[in-house]
Amino acid sequence: MVAGFLPWQAQFAQHWLQRQASLPHALLIHGLSGTGKREFALGMAHALLCERRAPGSPDFACGECDACRWSAVGNHPDLMHVRPAALAAREGAAIASEEASVDEPNVDESPTSKKKLSEDLRVDQIRALEPWYHRATHRGGLRIVVLYPAEAMNAIAANALLKALEEPSPETLFLLVTDAPDRLLATILSRCQRLTIPMPTEGQSLSWLAQQGLEQGQAGEWLAAAGHAPLRALALSLQQATPCPPWANDLMTGLAKSDPHRGGFAVGGLADELAKSAAIQWLPVFQRLGVDLTLARAGLPVRYYPKLSAVTRQRAQQAPLTHWSSLASWLNSQLPLATHPLNAKLFAHACLQRFCD
Repeated sequence: MVAGFLPWQAQFAQHWLQRQASLPHALLIHGLSGTGKREFALGMAHALLCERRAPGSPDFACGECDACRWSAVGNHPDLMHVRPAALAAREGAAIASEEASVDEPNVDESPTSKKKLSEDLRVDQIRALEPWYHRATHRGGLRIVVLYPAEAMNAIAANALLKALEEPSPETLFLLVTDAPDRLLATILSRCQRLTIPMPTEGQSLSWLAQQGLEQGQAGEWLAAAGHAPLRALALSLQQATPCPPWANDLMTGLAKSDPHRGGFAVGGLADELAKSAAIQWLPVFQRLGVDLTLARAGLPVRYYPKLSAVTRQRAQQAPLTHWSSLASWLNSQLPLATHPLNAKLFAHACLQRFCD
């Protein structure tokens, strides 16, 4: 990282830091998932709170002053992280304990609690901010709220935030981070200035992934499987052994060689195997394959699994383009069901059967 920012964000960050005097009270930071929106928001917060940096300069946080040291460990009195308790726990105990101080009515939702942590941003967390941003700042500068993911707010929490955005207190900056601006209330969108995080070039992504320890020969495959989002590629590499799961490779090879006019493809065994894992792990693979089939049938390069290009093109020729585009749309519509307590085997069988038809 470059002083808290990812390498491809440095020039973009300098542009916004120079505009400090004209910053709105709320920025909506959005863009493709896995490109570093949260990192950018935190980098901005740390730089704006740095006590050695001249306001309005393009400089980043110094990393050495008291404010920078407090920000680094999540203890700056004028910086508040607001995110779901479950996400706070996944980000580390130090950050999670800071989260508990924001959400005081739910102190039992801590990393050590046996109670299941919430994946939602709760109204208590938003309301607990009010006395904080109505007090004078501790260090005489800005106070900053970094809230993510903004789409995790339910309607009640969103309306509580809307009240704060409608009546902003002086010297308060809200940095809202989201993958899905279309899922936010229109009234919240209207009170934020949008800031779209730039996509890194392929070279920047591959260089960064190499620095994170990914083998150079496979970094390109991981990047493709993640839709060219480098942070998502790194996360994917930590979750599975290969960019394309072996079962998906075998499935596509089998479908490409099968005769579509002779009874289809047996799905029972694979459905049983997939049902042993959470749907959120294997359904995105079907989604990527669906997009690749659509692209291949349209005569375009595949996006996610380039090593499967040959069998993907062979399979794509077995049905018209409308079939594959319809399949891709159907698979996307199933994603909300991936975290529901459905019958795992029936859901896996239904998705696999639809994919193989």
